[in-house]
Amino acid sequence: MQYTNPDLKFNSVPPSGEIGWKSPSNIALIKYWGKKGNQIPQNPSLSFSLNKAHTQTTVQYRPAKGNKFSVDFLLNGKTNAAFGEKTTSFFKSLSEVFPFIRQLDFTIHSENTFPHSAGIASSASGMSALALTLCDLERTYFHQINDIDFFQKASFLARLGSGSACRSVYGGYTIWGETQAQNNTTNLYAVPVKGKVHPEFQHFQDTILLVETGAKKVSSRAGHALMNNHPFATERFGQARENLKILLTALQSGDLETFIRITESEALTLHAMMMTSNPSFLLMKPETLQIISKIQEFRMSTGTPVCFTLDAGPNVHMLYPLSAKELVHDFLNQELSKHTGNRGWIEDELGEGPQKITS
Repeated sequence: MQYTNPDLKFNSVPPSGEIGWKSPSNIALIKYWGKKGNQIPQNPSLSFSLNKAHTQTTVQYRPAKGNKFSVDFLLNGKTNAAFGEKTTSFFKSLSEVFPFIRQLDFTIHSENTFPHSAGIASSASGMSALALTLCDLERTYFHQINDIDFFQKASFLARLGSGSACRSVYGGYTIWGETQAQNNTTNLYAVPVKGKVHPEFQHFQDTILLVETGAKKVSSRAGHALMNNHPFATERFGQARENLKILLTALQSGDLETFIRITESEALTLHAMMMTSNPSFLLMKPETLQIISKIQEFRMSTGTPVCFTLDAGPNVHMLYPLSAKELVHDFLNQELSKHTGNRGWIEDELGEGPQKITS
């Protein structure tokens, strides 16, 4: 796929303005861990976008003062040089796609509703929001583009900034990566799950228990790289492909038992890959294991359809259908709250995807 377009540049004085998007984090049920080439996944993944855990990004643009564009990045109201450098690199990588980038200076205001770098996919929500604003700039000043092509292009570009960001461009359940389970999938961008998702999964809940809110000791980028020579890599990639087929069928049939089995297995396998890489590393904490154990014991003793998954961090995503919310909340307050201390938890749910926030 080729999005390079030398005509996307201003022929007169560039404009000034502001565009903003709110884009969600997403939680992978089938995990992507390991990549090749230019952000190409070694195996397909399946996720759902969240609602409350999101990044709100406003991009202010104006004519560039010099021959090079500049980026000032403010996170939660404070200048963040590291994010500024990362965004500058991202914009440079897209300057052949959007030549107008070189003609503008940018001030970016970004806010997260959740702790950054703690394993809740802040790069996914952040990079997808940036990709959406650039596509919106194209749509505003150059030519109209229908929604299907708009979000597909945003997903393609978001992937170049952060692999999982391509999934945050859509609401609901999303697949990224080629799989025989759905015929329109690709490694280049994410696509929404085709077909009707069973009512059991249409209002799914995700309570994110915050075990730790600081930055991870090993970044996801470094973790992905360790899969290149991992002794179990080939088997893992094959397992993910098969699990995706099984899970997709469960989503469409309403099979909660299979959903729970596959989702928990995927979470533990992800962290098993970390623990058996060279060098090995461990992101789970004692509280992570205690929460997991209690969730499984609660499910076995009460029959409540609740399970867990983990992102690349210690925090636990507790997943359950809306019909089980009252029982799960009683359990949360009585048994699990002691493991989060004053960090608490985030009450979240299946979301509808990004929203434009300014004109």
